[in-house]
Amino acid sequence: MDLTAPRIPPAVPVPLPKESYVPDPLVPPADAGVALEERAAAARAELVAGLEAAGHLHAGPVRGAFLAVRREVLMPQAYARRGRSDETPPRWDLLDWAVPADRDELLGLLYGGESVPVQHDGEPVLGRAPAPRSGGSMTAMSSTAGMTVALLQRLGLRPGQRVLDVGTGAGVTAAVACRIAGDAGVVTVDRDEHVTAAARERLALLGHRPTVVTGDGQHGWPASADYDRIFVSYAVTRVPDAWSQQLAVGGMALATLSTSSPSWPGLAVLTRTGSGRVTARLEAVRLGHRAGNGWSQLYLKPGLRGRIEAADGGSTRTTHTGPPPDDARGLWLALDHLHPGLVRNWAADHLVIGAPDCGSWVTARLGGSGSWTVMVCGPRDIWAEIQDTATRWQAAGSPSSYRLHLEPDGTQWVSAGSGPPELSWPLPTALQQATTVPSPSPEPTLTQKESHPVASSTPASTTARSGGCLCGKVQFTVTGEPDYPHTCSCRDCQGLSGAPMMSWVSFPLDGLAWSGAEPSWHYTWPDSKRGFCPSCGSQICALDDGATSIAVTLSALGNPPDLVPVNQSFRETAVPWLPQVPDTSS
Repeated sequence: MDLTAPRIPPAVPVPLPKESYVPDPLVPPADAGVALEERAAAARAELVAGLEAAGHLHAGPVRGAFLAVRREVLMPQAYARRGRSDETPPRWDLLDWAVPADRDELLGLLYGGESVPVQHDGEPVLGRAPAPRSGGSMTAMSSTAGMTVALLQRLGLRPGQRVLDVGTGAGVTAAVACRIAGDAGVVTVDRDEHVTAAARERLALLGHRPTVVTGDGQHGWPASADYDRIFVSYAVTRVPDAWSQQLAVGGMALATLSTSSPSWPGLAVLTRTGSGRVTARLEAVRLGHRAGNGWSQLYLKPGLRGRIEAADGGSTRTTHTGPPPDDARGLWLALDHLHPGLVRNWAADHLVIGAPDCGSWVTARLGGSGSWTVMVCGPRDIWAEIQDTATRWQAAGSPSSYRLHLEPDGTQWVSAGSGPPELSWPLPTALQQATTVPSPSPEPTLTQKESHPVASSTPASTTARSGGCLCGKVQFTVTGEPDYPHTCSCRDCQGLSGAPMMSWVSFPLDGLAWSGAEPSWHYTWPDSKRGFCPSCGSQICALDDGATSIAVTLSALGNPPDLVPVNQSFRETAVPWLPQVPDTSS
């Protein structure tokens, strides 16, 4: 999968010079013996049987190709997580097929059907020494087997087709496409040169030589277009123009389309008709690919999960109207787009949904009398949002699939129904731009959310700066070096200001002096509070418990011309109708 955004080299499909390859000691050793090959073959057969039993895989070319792909050759090393799933920082062991003691666990990992992490923090994939890793994030992986084979079957691959595989990852999808369509028609593209170098070498060990391209997948690969089939192995927020433009007549493209939440994905299905027109729809599905280079996805952090489990601060109501069923996926997909920022805890035995940005949550349990006990907490009434979406969804005909509109001017939007009951929403005007897919981390404090460890280009200063609220009741001075002026479009900043974003800069706390009244404080996180004027409501500052610096709004300082924002936090929740602040902080 194309999951990270390291330096993007020129998009050229020219193989690396032979002498630049690092010999890969990770391929199964020649003297491993027949028994090892038999164990691997048995594991492949067991995986395929399990996929068939679960209804993901059926008789046909994909089944035969998947059964033949030796995953231990494509992934002779893979990461196994150690400790709890929410442990911070996360710990990983790199299992190595060349190490006999690792083979049993590695076989279980490769053929267990779950996603397989193969790259940590954009590292080189070839020639790695097995060693534990701590912290960071997994930046390339092989997706879950069930979802992969289901999508490949949906494509209807046939010999001689031209196939574009966007997001090379471990090369599994490219290997299946090569076996069915033939190497000559397959192009696989990934923006990480380490990923493509490893895939090129390991696919060749399986006897496949597709065109392996290092470049940005959202641009496709026009040199080999038009494509009969396009397979995308990471989620996007909108459909890049290149994918529809490079689709052949009669062709099909499949891609996960999602918001910042991973809980309710949609599958974008694009086809080009005989007249050359591209039609598209968005289907509500149970499983989707993870976020790609476009943006960072939300998740329920341990602190928020703990507050939900403890029912900390929730208010209870009893109702005979329960939550929508889980298989009403079209409704949940609409909720995700109409009321963004929600994440469901699928591991719970009852409905649990939280809003990580503001700390709101809702739970619903069915009681013995047939009534539901609903508990809500926080500034968002998530239960009301669910019921509102249910009403609108039912009025639109309870769709499970929506029309996906790709307009010539680049506008993209989704709709179902017609007339006044029509249910619709716009897609972002541009692909989101995050750099990594994060690993679980502790509940962010305000400093973690809206400050930055990198010193800004703002010059050091010992000159006192004065500021205050709109009515003048609260006034202050700050001295010391200003750090990291930036804007923030998180839900807290939007909700507290009533504006699309707020602007911040930090100063040493010991350089702050209040004159007149001090601000009133409101905790937006358990250990992070905002300061505002109790008379006019002006947002003035933000402070973490125990912090040595304080964040001050640029507006409270009168928007001094020397403090120019150098970045924008929480781009994924920014409004689409304002340009984003470029990152000039490094």
